[in-house]
Amino acid sequence: MLQVLSGSWALLLGMGLLMVGNGLQGTLLGVRGAIEGFSTFQMSFVMSAYFIGFLAGSRMAPDLIRRVGHVRVFAALASFISAVMIMYPAFANPIAWFAGRVIIGFCFSGVYVAAESWLNNAADNRNRGKALSLYMIVQMVGIVSAQGLLLVGDPSGYETFVLASVLISVSFAPILLSISPTPAFDTAKRMSLRNLMQVSPLGCVGMFLLGGVFSAQFGMSAVYGAKAGLSLGQISAFVASFYIGALVLQYPLGWLSDRTDRRILIMVVATVGGVAALAGIMLGGQFHILLVAVFVTGGMTNPLYSLLIAHTNDRLEHDDMAAAAGGLVFINGLGAISGPLLTGWLMGEGVFGPSGFFLFMAVLLLALGAYAAYRATQRPAIPADDTGTFAPMYPTGSPVVTEWAQEVAIEADLEDQEAKEA
Repeated sequence: MLQVLSGSWALLLGMGLLMVGNGLQGTLLGVRGAIEGFSTFQMSFVMSAYFIGFLAGSRMAPDLIRRVGHVRVFAALASFISAVMIMYPAFANPIAWFAGRVIIGFCFSGVYVAAESWLNNAADNRNRGKALSLYMIVQMVGIVSAQGLLLVGDPSGYETFVLASVLISVSFAPILLSISPTPAFDTAKRMSLRNLMQVSPLGCVGMFLLGGVFSAQFGMSAVYGAKAGLSLGQISAFVASFYIGALVLQYPLGWLSDRTDRRILIMVVATVGGVAALAGIMLGGQFHILLVAVFVTGGMTNPLYSLLIAHTNDRLEHDDMAAAAGGLVFINGLGAISGPLLTGWLMGEGVFGPSGFFLFMAVLLLALGAYAAYRATQRPAIPADDTGTFAPMYPTGSPVVTEWAQEVAIEADLEDQEAKEA
């Protein structure tokens, strides 16, 4: 791990600062929107816009990088992000924020594609898995740290928006000044969605449902906090608890997934997450219990992303894994666009109010658990010894990090095969 850190610390530092800026702007907008008097449904459109831009960026960024190179794409898109951060308080209306969030989502997607390509290129076969794990930890630590910065300034003013802009601007330096060579860029060809559905119905359906759950957490958790009357400090702790749970529970669940039928584990994890979300509705009046509920919900939701990809890989040859993972990421992105919209509608005054936030997640997670139980009856289980290796991933990254994770899983599988044959 120290070898990875010594060779890629600049890239990891830059990505950590980017994640802090991204995590801060999402939560900050949720709080500022309540101060400006935006309705929950208006905020749902604003939050959904990020995922529209992110999905578009994940499809277009590779072509941009091939045409003008990593450095120019990274610098240009990161500059747009920094500028939009300042625009938010200057033009406080839902239409301007919607446009800004589309731009932010597009740019962050392109920045992640460029930076993750650099990081993957800086690793080799001996430390690629450690580099991926370290990157995942940096991502979550960055988002969690961002919630503490919410308390630095007054969200009704400019200071916190300026801070987010400065963090993004500063993140350029360690990445652009890194001595790491710019890699040749290529991505895997996509597998058709029809073929992907035939290979893994659970992977496809699960990723769509999970996209809605994750985008509700990432986009609407601060909106819920403001709507529920939480203080600024409580909103900060509330949002952070989702990602702390993800960071703590990702690796234990990954260890377990390599030793059991992944369909059963997906069923259990999704069901536990759904029950925790229901607990947020019934016991959410007690703040400490609310934090436990979101810790468990976030801790179950994020590992599901990796579990569904690992389950799909169990039905594939190594050569098809990266293509399938790209398709699953696209399906997840489609689900993510709808998440804030449906959550915002459910949180409306005439519907369920703030509890609609938890209700949406509970319904989707319990539906995923039920579908996993059904799929477990349709095919025989693959013996645990014959399944692929779990590679940790979070939905916050680009398709590049997903392909990177497939490389790690394939290398681990080949090492296991060689060990068995020896």
